[in-house]
Amino acid sequence: MRSILALFSRKPGGNSAAGHPGTWLRRRVQRQLAVAGASALEIVRLIRFTVSVFGGLMNLAVHRRYWPRTVRDVLARQILFTAVEATRFVSLVGLLVGVAVVVQVQLLVSTAGQSHLLGPLIVMVVVRELAPVIVNLVVIGRSGTAIVAELGAMKVSGQIRCLDAQGVDSSVYVVLPRVVGMAASVLALTLVFILVALLSGYAFGVFWGVTRLSPWGFVNSVLSALSPNDVIILLIKTVLPAVLAGIICCVEGLGVAAVDTEVPSAITRGFGRSVAVLFIVAVGVSILTYL
Repeated sequence: MRSILALFSRKPGGNSAAGHPGTWLRRRVQRQLAVAGASALEIVRLIRFTVSVFGGLMNLAVHRRYWPRTVRDVLARQILFTAVEATRFVSLVGLLVGVAVVVQVQLLVSTAGQSHLLGPLIVMVVVRELAPVIVNLVVIGRSGTAIVAELGAMKVSGQIRCLDAQGVDSSVYVVLPRVVGMAASVLALTLVFILVALLSGYAFGVFWGVTRLSPWGFVNSVLSALSPNDVIILLIKTVLPAVLAGIICCVEGLGVAAVDTEVPSAITRGFGRSVAVLFIVAVGVSILTYL
């Protein structure tokens, strides 16, 4: 609005090209295009760097010599913090989602009289879509930000520099166990989430008289709706965003300079980029699935 007012407030006259409204507008558009181009190049650079780190970590993960006892200890601590300590919270969220989603699906099915659609609808809503996204969001907000803060503090205090001086590869000791631990934790928590959501939804439906299916009938309706493609989709939506989020959080933490004030900014960038990658993967896989 101010730019438009400034354009109309210019006094006529003068031969300067800079004062011509068309010239000013053209320069403004050029600046905006330059900013957009720089942003696009930065996104491409970030994607290329993340993909290269992903390939390098996968190469390290399959070799046994890169898993000494010290690295396995870091992996165990990461799984303990990310998976074990978050199980109660994820179970609570799964219980609420099961009551809110599965019972509504059962109400719809029972009202329409299409009881055979119960299993497919549950698989479509909970297994394919909600479980991977919600669990990844919980882990990114809880553990991803903690990884950025921890590695940022290590970088500021000089611990990373000491590891490099001792000949310890930080990508093996610092990045690899955290990324693998985050991916394994998300997979385990997603299975817990699905199990709790289905059980809570069925129990709540039976309690309120929404469904008359027996436990085995409910299990059979869910299992009959599952296919190998559903398992593959679940693995991709669960593991791939977790691996990419772990890489992004580690990169942001290690990218902190020797200043404490940069850690909060790194946490914000790590969280935002991880969530963006999560939804890009989820939406992309869903589009490819339903095409």
